[in-house]
Amino acid sequence: MKKVSLEEELKGNDYPGRGIVIGKSPDGKKAVTAYFIMGRSENSRNRVFVEDGEGIRTQAFDESKVEDPSLIIYAPVRVRGIDTIVTNGDQTDTIYDEMEKGKSFQQALMTREFEPDAPNYTPRISGIMRVNKGSFDYALSILKSHNGDPSGCDRFTYHYQNPTAGEGYFIHTYMGDGNPLPSYEGDPTLVSIDDDISAFTDKIWNSLNADNKVSLFVRYIDIETGKYDTKIVNKNER
Repeated sequence: MKKVSLEEELKGNDYPGRGIVIGKSPDGKKAVTAYFIMGRSENSRNRVFVEDGEGIRTQAFDESKVEDPSLIIYAPVRVRGIDTIVTNGDQTDTIYDEMEKGKSFQQALMTREFEPDAPNYTPRISGIMRVNKGSFDYALSILKSHNGDPSGCDRFTYHYQNPTAGEGYFIHTYMGDGNPLPSYEGDPTLVSIDDDISAFTDKIWNSLNADNKVSLFVRYIDIETGKYDTKIVNKNER
């Protein structure tokens, strides 16, 4: 698979929707993830990311403008011991809770499917990073309707063991703008990762469509110690 520029990939798509990137820094020392959200409606754009313990949650920027919180208010990131879970919906909680019961990441997601937001049937995208005293591996998942038909759910899980330094994989919800919105197609995209968290954060944020971008979360985790640095950017600043 050819590695592409994440910057160019984002600039070439006005509406990738919500996206997850996971990979390893070029120096091989950091496990890296990024998660962004975009919005077309006032309800979707009326959000910010806020820290919540070791994770984050979405929060309404203006409570008086909230129309339907069911698909926009959730915890995109939760940490469970050595695992960091990143998703685009409340399946974050499903993964966390089912793993507490001894289930795997993939088994947990067998209980869920795409979002019930007809006619888009937005895919549920999820990732998990396992960082444990010098070792790092991760997985990505997408649950999507069968070519827009909600009677079927297509499930894909990708596991990455001993990731290559300087590389990551990017998955998102939509191929572009449209009505209905076209679901992501194909395998996760191989992209380059930066050493510096600030530079990587700026690259992603500045590459997202200015009208549609809402919030961005980036985290670099030291693979040896588990300590991490986090950046959050919100278009709606308080």
